[in-house]
Amino acid sequence: MAKIKTRDAYLKRRKIKDFAFSCVALLLLFFSLCTLLALLIDMAITGAPRISYEFVTNFPSRHADKAGILSAWVGTLSVMMVTALCAIPLGIAAGAYLEEYAPKNGLTAFIELNIVNLAGIPSITFGLMALGLFVYRFGLGQSILTAGLTLGLLVLPIVIVSTREALRTIPSHIREAAFAVGATKWQVVQHHLLPYSTGGILTGVIISLSRAIGETAPLITVGALTFIAFLPSGPMDPFTVMPIQMFNWISRPQADFHVNAAATGLILLGMTLAMNAVAIYIRHRFRKRVRW
Repeated sequence: MAKIKTRDAYLKRRKIKDFAFSCVALLLLFFSLCTLLALLIDMAITGAPRISYEFVTNFPSRHADKAGILSAWVGTLSVMMVTALCAIPLGIAAGAYLEEYAPKNGLTAFIELNIVNLAGIPSITFGLMALGLFVYRFGLGQSILTAGLTLGLLVLPIVIVSTREALRTIPSHIREAAFAVGATKWQVVQHHLLPYSTGGILTGVIISLSRAIGETAPLITVGALTFIAFLPSGPMDPFTVMPIQMFNWISRPQADFHVNAAATGLILLGMTLAMNAVAIYIRHRFRKRVRW
């Protein structure tokens, strides 16, 4: 009888602690969301009146009322295109190899550990590595190609991890059934595993690109310009991107440039939310199409 009472008292204390922890977690979450919402509202109130067709189609200028983000958003799209071409094929191939082909030994475990660690290191580290490797060693200069390769290396671990996680969600009986009818390993991966995991892979890819689109530190390190009044014509041309344009304007003392920075932030936020919305839509479509 005493043991039952002791157990009941212990369970009651655990429930009280769990409830207290849930309350604290909800309060912290509510505080974080309120802080984020306040920042977004302030940025919207400040920058929304500045957004116009002229603002999107004009080049930067010394005069705040005539300045625009044409070179910045074109540079952003150009860099993201190079990043996608660099990171997506290599990341998916590496993830599929590590998950389906690589032997389970110490070397593979070491590689997997380093991939996970690379996904969490500061982005400035990739910028310093790219400065020594792409700019000085390979002589690519301060170009769109250098920036795209830098961000490609930055998001590559995320693409690899998301690809592996998507492949792991496929039930083992899919593989066993394919092998049972005489399919080779490559046929199983090509015709079954990759199609079934496309939704998860594309979701990870777009989320990784959403992270890359807002990066500033590695691009400043490799020599992105803060003021550029022409459009790049090729991958070896100088460039600027929207986060750096924002940094340039917010560092000026004039209040009108701060309004421009807020408007640029709203447009950049809209682009990021649009990419995440596309990821959610793609995931939903592929989950409806795939039936195991």
